[in-house]
Amino acid sequence: MSKKILLDIIGLLLIILVMVIGYKLSPLLLPHSDVTFLPDPACDLQRQACSVKLADGAQVELSMGTRPVPMVKPFVVNLRVAGFKPSRVEVDFAGVDMNMGLIRPELVLNGDAVYSAEASLPVCITGQMDWQVTVLIERANERLAIPFRLSSAGHN
Repeated sequence: MSKKILLDIIGLLLIILVMVIGYKLSPLLLPHSDVTFLPDPACDLQRQACSVKLADGAQVELSMGTRPVPMVKPFVVNLRVAGFKPSRVEVDFAGVDMNMGLIRPELVLNGDAVYSAEASLPVCITGQMDWQVTVLIERANERLAIPFRLSSAGHN
């Protein structure tokens, strides 16, 4: 075989390898969910806990341990569940208008049906940031994605 053909084969194999790795890691960045909810625009995580009632009657309530939620300083995220026991709970913080990187702490059982984790959000140079806060829950044979909204406007 000529050197050019060998280099072409190696290049092709590297591209395939990158594609396979990307495919395998994609659930970390864009997790699959079986059930997705619409956020309640009336609920303000800066002022109160927000809750969602699931189709089977179970309930999920998200609250921030510090209000207003501080930027660049650690704060506690709490999730209270009623009517089921999740096998895994994460909270994904994603900038609505700007990519602020991957911020997805895994919450651990901290008491009777309360899951907690510490998180820290970066500050936006504009001083205002809208966040999509998505609770990712694995239970039984399904994955739930429950979105909430959080605005850091005027809360620095």
